[in-house]
Amino acid sequence: MSRPTVLVTGGNGFLGRAIVERCLARGYAVRVYGRSDLAADLAPRVAFHRGDLADASAIGAAVKGCDYVFHVAAKAGVWGAWDDYVRSNILGTEAVVRACQEHAVRALVYTSTPSVVFSGESFRGADETLPYGEDFLCAYAETKATAERRALEAASDRLKVCALRPHLIWGPGDHHLFPRVLARARAGKLRIVGDGANRVDVTHVDTAADAHLGALDALLAGRANGKAYFLSQGEPVNLWEFINRLVVGAGLPPVTRKIPLSRAYALGACLEGLWTILRLKGEPPMTRFVAVELAKDHWFDVSAARRDLGLKPAVETWTELDRLAATFRERR
Repeated sequence: MSRPTVLVTGGNGFLGRAIVERCLARGYAVRVYGRSDLAADLAPRVAFHRGDLADASAIGAAVKGCDYVFHVAAKAGVWGAWDDYVRSNILGTEAVVRACQEHAVRALVYTSTPSVVFSGESFRGADETLPYGEDFLCAYAETKATAERRALEAASDRLKVCALRPHLIWGPGDHHLFPRVLARARAGKLRIVGDGANRVDVTHVDTAADAHLGALDALLAGRANGKAYFLSQGEPVNLWEFINRLVVGAGLPPVTRKIPLSRAYALGACLEGLWTILRLKGEPPMTRFVAVELAKDHWFDVSAARRDLGLKPAVETWTELDRLAATFRERR
């Protein structure tokens, strides 16, 4: 009997790479779809398909012959051209879904985000009965919500589909979240938004990757089809305690200066307008979406993922955070 073939879109990225390694450990034949060259140590072990997410022809060629697909790739970030987000997140997901249907893929695991339920309000132990958001404040959240709908609408007896919503993925190999936080702290530009008491979910990359493989197993066993799941370490943390544990562990002074949410929100609105009018490059240093995310509670009930996907933390949060912070200190 031939071994299963699996495609991981975005398999050269942070979460995608962790999923690829687990698929290889299972003995799957692995394909990776993406735009950038593969890491040197990964290239000999997988089949690489280069292409844009919305290139239906290239996606189809990559999916053909696959048994399972993990659709991880997306355009992230909180700022950018609307059309770019639509092309990557909505049209790209639609292309992946069509290819899976056309080539008799058995299971599709779609990587979503808790931002699909963003409403500007706090979430404290909310579960998957939450409706999709309406006033998203950023193109990423809005296009990912549409894309998640498209993926789950395709769920059937022939193509089993589920969507996973990991919150704040972190861990070794992260070249974006923690490095950006530390760069701003080092430059003295990081501020506590709000009163600093807000709690949020965090998800170690290994926890998220394990849950993706658990989702595949669940789909093949007849569970999780057509459903979305929140993912996390299972215990919310105080966001600013978490950030300061990283900052101090990396050898920097703790963040103590605060800015009220109302002021940060107004500043974000002004900067968004300035960036739009002047067509400035890069992301504004503050946006309305980021202001809300940094100030309010965002933690969710993950009991459904525990029950259906076998979700459990792969590491102890604070121990691993201290270890990772030490690596940043050593690099200095």
